[in-house]
Amino acid sequence: MQFAAQLERNHDRTATSPTIIARLLLQTREESIHYPFINIPAHIGQSMTTTHDTITQTTLDNGLRIVIEPNDSMRSVAMGLMIPCGVIHQEKNELGIASICAELLLRGSTTRNSQQQADDFDLAGTVRDASPATRSTAVSMTTLDNRFEESIALTADMALNPSMSNDSFDASRTMAQHALASLADDPQQRAVLAARDRHLPEPFNRNTFGTESSLSNLTAERTRDWWNTHANPNGAIISIAGAINPDKAIELINKHFGQWAGQSDAPVIHAVAPRGYAHETDDTNQVQIIIVNDSPHASHPDHMHELLAVSVLSGGMSGRLFTEVREKRALCYSVSASYRAEKEFGLITSYVGTTPERAQESLDVLHQQLEAIQAGDVTQDEFNRARIGLKSRVIFSGESTGARASSLIADLIKRGEPRTLQQIIKQIDAVDLDSLNAYLKTRTLGQTTIQTLGPTALTPPA
Repeated sequence: MQFAAQLERNHDRTATSPTIIARLLLQTREESIHYPFINIPAHIGQSMTTTHDTITQTTLDNGLRIVIEPNDSMRSVAMGLMIPCGVIHQEKNELGIASICAELLLRGSTTRNSQQQADDFDLAGTVRDASPATRSTAVSMTTLDNRFEESIALTADMALNPSMSNDSFDASRTMAQHALASLADDPQQRAVLAARDRHLPEPFNRNTFGTESSLSNLTAERTRDWWNTHANPNGAIISIAGAINPDKAIELINKHFGQWAGQSDAPVIHAVAPRGYAHETDDTNQVQIIIVNDSPHASHPDHMHELLAVSVLSGGMSGRLFTEVREKRALCYSVSASYRAEKEFGLITSYVGTTPERAQESLDVLHQQLEAIQAGDVTQDEFNRARIGLKSRVIFSGESTGARASSLIADLIKRGEPRTLQQIIKQIDAVDLDSLNAYLKTRTLGQTTIQTLGPTALTPPA
């Protein structure tokens, strides 16, 4: 699930907290929340190729979009394929089918059985992966520059010609059932899923685990039919980053993916979510506290302001949450906040893990800090740390071809256009302390969702 995880960690959804927050919004295990059905913008011609700085874009006749960022300083090449068939494309009685399909992609094609497929990828020195997400299935591969032609052929065979045999289905469903059962030992993840279920509208509130009944009722034939119906090129994206010639890459993509055909309907999005406070009773010595509030979507003018604000709140041990909730009051063992910006919406998810005795005060102080930053009193030192932290993460992402491939796809999905590292740095530099504080003074939490999990319910803030 590496590629989906990278998408969740890309700069647009920067987890500005200690490592534990990676499990909060990553959705690597259950999706971590990932990637939409995409309608092809009218201004992108079917045969038009454009180059933006060092990024090349084009669209094949079948609707498959391509984005390539060459980097001659690298020896590796990473490719991501986002197929617009994910959790939001499932019916309620077939939840979990996307997870099973992703596993089946790794279990052989119509030309190679599972062992032959694994052997061929290993002989090519290629690391491959397939993982489910909220809005898509992510397929990825990373290889050396001189093995790309061989590797893209293997990846196309894996993605476009999966065998999805009955025996492989049984094993894949069993793995999905084990993943679902593992939630019993992960109260933090259960709390996050419960909060998301009530904060987001259908079908964005779903996760990749499914339910016991939905998994049990699935069949191999039904799973194959679902995949063949939804796994289409219209709205799909291929991104490539690393040591690659764009023209050669486009030629190979057209060779291996150009005959891929089909089109799917976009899922129906419901506008209403219940939100508010809810508690799940769990007889443990820990209490999980989640607060979710709305924030700017990915292309909103205040997107970068929000990224910096969350960095002030949860930029590691110097962040306000760590200082006020843990260091000064010793209320918890973990506290963090993370910003997730999507095409249609944005979310801030804040988390506290504590003991039953300190749970109520932990919730109160966490909520107070989320409101307090709206005074617009960020100091110059806080601002400098937040900005340097964001820039560091952007620069570090440039050291990984896989991270760049995932970021290119995320930008196309969420913004409609990819960005170079230089463009992202420029957007960060465009925000100064005065504009950040001015933004915070207009910012509100809105209708929040609060989820607690532990021995007893808490009293939500007024």
